[in-house]
Amino acid sequence: MSGKGKIVWVRTDHLTSSAERKRMVTSALEAGYADIVLREEDSALQKVGRYYPIVRKGEELFADGKQIGVVLTIRDHKDAEKASRFKGKQEFVLVESHDWKVIPLENLIAEFQGTSTKVIASCSSLEEAKLFATTLETGVDGVAITISDPSKLGQFSTLTRSDVANVELAEATVRAVRPVSVGDRVCVDTCSMLAIGEGMLVGSQSACLFLVQSESMDSHYVSSRPFRVNAGAVHAYVLGSDGRTKYLSEVKGGTELLAVDSQGRTRPVVVGRAKVEVRPLLLLEAEADGATYTTILQNAETIRLCTKDGSISISDLKEGDKVLVRLEKGGRHFGHAVKESVVER
Repeated sequence: MSGKGKIVWVRTDHLTSSAERKRMVTSALEAGYADIVLREEDSALQKVGRYYPIVRKGEELFADGKQIGVVLTIRDHKDAEKASRFKGKQEFVLVESHDWKVIPLENLIAEFQGTSTKVIASCSSLEEAKLFATTLETGVDGVAITISDPSKLGQFSTLTRSDVANVELAEATVRAVRPVSVGDRVCVDTCSMLAIGEGMLVGSQSACLFLVQSESMDSHYVSSRPFRVNAGAVHAYVLGSDGRTKYLSEVKGGTELLAVDSQGRTRPVVVGRAKVEVRPLLLLEAEADGATYTTILQNAETIRLCTKDGSISISDLKEGDKVLVRLEKGGRHFGHAVKESVVER
């Protein structure tokens, strides 16, 4: 099952013909969805591509041969009251209703909040999905897209992209740039084409991550590699799409990281490969909010730091220049932000 942010399922079990259900599965895969609800008789559709099939048998849901949840159809208040009996006993409760005015969704969300059972609400439009995802601030745990026209699946792509909010960027003033011999640095090659002014947030301290631009600009020596971010030394933090940091040494093919542009806009990107190579390194030291922060990058003119007005090569960077950073109070524990005093030098 998908685990980052809101869960998004695509349903095919409501469609009457097998041809319709096959088209929906194919379209869901092409749109990048990995959790698809099938009818029991549609086992052959599991071979259409690699995804996580959720098989509906009557009112029960199965994955890998084990029951993971139930389908609860709400027609009146009595049906809604039945939901509580599944609390803590099922991993998922897929809730569907032809008239959501019958039972306020916030009642169901409140009922299951803090339990191990996740509420998945069936929705037939993007507006409905967004409403369900934000009701009572936290919203349901996920939505199940229930539509008849597979061409409309693309409209729901914002659900998976908006799990991570835009980030607030600030300016840090460069205090020093100096060589520090050689070390292992990581080139992150993504499965996406990154724009000029777009890159990743990396740094030696989680409290200050520097916005390193992708290699989206041609240089005198090499052609652009817009899918690549030369992110720095293996010890550095990099921000993931789930809001957690990872060490660059942990990044590998299939890892999902966060691409950020100079306006703070974000999107998740999948890593195709991470290249670790011995290269000459530079220490970048900058000041923000009265504190000094560092990151270590490869000593090469293709590495650029994002600024308010564009970007600047690390080869041209000098004391007094301003670069974009993301500041954060507290520290990190296993990638999670924690509210405690952590000193990283």
